[in-house]
Amino acid sequence: MESLQLLQAEVQNEVKAIASRRFKLSAVITVFVCAVVLISLVITNLLITETTSDNIENQLEEKAVIVSKTVAESRVVQNGLQNEVIEGDIQDYTMAVQEATGVWFIVVMDMDAIRQSHPNPQLIGQHFVGGDEVRALQGEAYVSRSEGTLGESLRAFTPIFSREGNQIGAVAVGISLANVEAAINQSQRQILIGSLIGLLFGIIGALWLARYIKKSLFGLEPYAIARIHEERNRMLDSVYEGVIAIDKQAEIVLVNQSARRIFGQAGLMHREPIGMDIHDFLPGSKLDQVLTENRTDLDEELELNGVSIISNRVPLVVNGEVIGAIATFRDKTEVNQLANQLTGVQMYAETLRAQSHEFMNQLHVLLGLIKLGEYDQVKRFISRLVDHQAHEVGNVTRHIKDPVFAGFVIGKMSYAREAHVDLSVTCETEIPAPADPAVTHELITILGNVIDNAVDNVLTADQQIITVEFSYIDELLTMTVTDTGTGIPAGMQEAVFEKGVSSKEGHHRGFGLYLTKVSVDKLEGSIEIDSETGTGTAFTVIIPYEAGGAGND
Repeated sequence: MESLQLLQAEVQNEVKAIASRRFKLSAVITVFVCAVVLISLVITNLLITETTSDNIENQLEEKAVIVSKTVAESRVVQNGLQNEVIEGDIQDYTMAVQEATGVWFIVVMDMDAIRQSHPNPQLIGQHFVGGDEVRALQGEAYVSRSEGTLGESLRAFTPIFSREGNQIGAVAVGISLANVEAAINQSQRQILIGSLIGLLFGIIGALWLARYIKKSLFGLEPYAIARIHEERNRMLDSVYEGVIAIDKQAEIVLVNQSARRIFGQAGLMHREPIGMDIHDFLPGSKLDQVLTENRTDLDEELELNGVSIISNRVPLVVNGEVIGAIATFRDKTEVNQLANQLTGVQMYAETLRAQSHEFMNQLHVLLGLIKLGEYDQVKRFISRLVDHQAHEVGNVTRHIKDPVFAGFVIGKMSYAREAHVDLSVTCETEIPAPADPAVTHELITILGNVIDNAVDNVLTADQQIITVEFSYIDELLTMTVTDTGTGIPAGMQEAVFEKGVSSKEGHHRGFGLYLTKVSVDKLEGSIEIDSETGTGTAFTVIIPYEAGGAGND
């Protein structure tokens, strides 16, 4: 845990160091969004401005053309040019039209280009100025730009014809180019104001977007996220346990290397698990139930195509909402090996402690007899000890050729004497050393747990007697442990091999016989119980046993 905290602190310091050298996400998003909005508005402004200017100019030209055609078709103008009405009527008419339409001027001229009307009455009767009226006097209608007495203007010319179809003059309708420019400039100002407002909203939107994204990422910068992601992958791959995670839709999003190794042993890695539905890849994982029921399952045994695993499954909860589930698991064989190793070490320690305690008691007896001067009793006591040890040790070592297993049996006999239990060992045949030294460890686990269970059973009985019998025939090792204890109720004889089940009261019980059954199954053997309540119990274990020689010494 301390190393993990140091690693986490190192990652945080490195992230802070990187953050001091790079642009923040909020600044990048704000600048990028503002640049996009600004470029878009500039391009749009240029396109709209050009189009709007053309439209305004076309509209004014069209207006001038319409007014000139209207004046050219007027009876007042036609009759005035043919001297059928008073000439002043043309001036009055054109001034009225000019005021109504808002054009800059309306000039009616005869075929000699002499003005018959003008905004400045003093110019009536003078020659038209501009030089662009020639085509109109030749019967053509058009629009031109020129400078006259009133200034530069956009002019629409339309020829005037009599009822008989003869051209009798022309009309020029002018719109000041200054007014045209003013209209275009006003339109551009409106477009510019709209663009600035759009840019302002773009900046506000960019700031809001940056803040929202930063909040969604828990305040982390992209480079920090990338770094954390890399560190997470490294840590997951360094973890010995298998790890698999699913999202809210029960799709697999994470599988570390250890999990892939276990799946490979189970023959499940012929397809890539990432992105698959957990039902399709691991139908019996029950990980989806953790997701839907928001529950935690610990130390549950599962089987994957014959490979037994021990799994822990927990939901992933963020802000009170289940967003996924994760499972960690290990090969049950490895867990059993670790448990067996711990059990074997404990048994070795208990055996040594019992022998040491028994030896100390014998030394105390000898010390007392010597102080009392009972030297004859000292001789007889030592003789009995020597004979007993020679008989006990010699009987075991003469028949059991594996020195480790023989030493363990002798230690268990000392342990039983310390508990005031009579433990006798009988070997019907010679027991050779195993070909595989690992078998010795499993035998120690099996016999140690069964003897411990027998000692517990006889402590409250009238007689405290345990017998252990060994025989080796046809490559089968048979071990029978019989006690005169209280027995096991018939209803519990099948259940005592389950983890946590015990016929005795108290905490931390129900593991010894469970580990015994695990070791028996590992050696492909069998174990049977013959028990009567109040009479005693007999455990018979038969193990396939391949001899490896006379001994390992």
